[in-house]
Amino acid sequence: MATSRHVLIVEDEPPIRELLRLHLELVGFNVSEVADGRAALDVIRSRPFDLIVLDVMLPGVDGITLCRAARAEGANVSTPLLMLTARDTESDKVLGLESGADDYLTKPFGMRELMARVSALLRRATRADRPAEAPPPRHLAFRNLAIDVDKRQVVAHGHPVDLTRQEFDLLQLLASRPGIVFSRMALLTKIWSGDEYVTERTVDTVVSRLRKKIERDAQDPELILTAWGVGYKFADVE
Repeated sequence: MATSRHVLIVEDEPPIRELLRLHLELVGFNVSEVADGRAALDVIRSRPFDLIVLDVMLPGVDGITLCRAARAEGANVSTPLLMLTARDTESDKVLGLESGADDYLTKPFGMRELMARVSALLRRATRADRPAEAPPPRHLAFRNLAIDVDKRQVVAHGHPVDLTRQEFDLLQLLASRPGIVFSRMALLTKIWSGDEYVTERTVDTVVSRLRKKIERDAQDPELILTAWGVGYKFADVE
């Protein structure tokens, strides 16, 4: 890592903050520290950093709010951000990532893992300056399901399936990111953007219809899986 990189640590527990500072300085970072969420808000909006390590539970302003503020405006809209938290549920992780965090680490954590994640975040940030990646695939295939994105056609178990616009868009979104959990609110934003008359229940209804059309058994789905208390995901690629 380059010695000119500047990291902001936002952590209210002095022992953890000291440990983070020590290890980051050992690999050449210039380190700034803030222990209070309200003070961190001004710093994040005004001063650019190469990396932000942000605790969720903070006095003043919590980490989720800080993360959303950083992504909304200011000097660190695109800065790699690693979120730290004592919570280890899937819903907490999804909330952190949807708030704009690039990665998520649960306390207690090992410093080797933290430094590996820091290195990965910085590599991704470096790649962002390179030419754009190839567009997403226009044909998706999984088990007995085939999706032609350009023709907006779906074949399930050897038979063509008629889907509504919302059903197709939802299926394409989930299938293009297998294993990634989308909350109901995230799906509403992406599929029903601008439609003020839909609710999270709408997502459940469309998923139910979609399962009846593409699954072998809609009551025991193999493709569109429920992330309980959060939302839905497409089954991991085997």
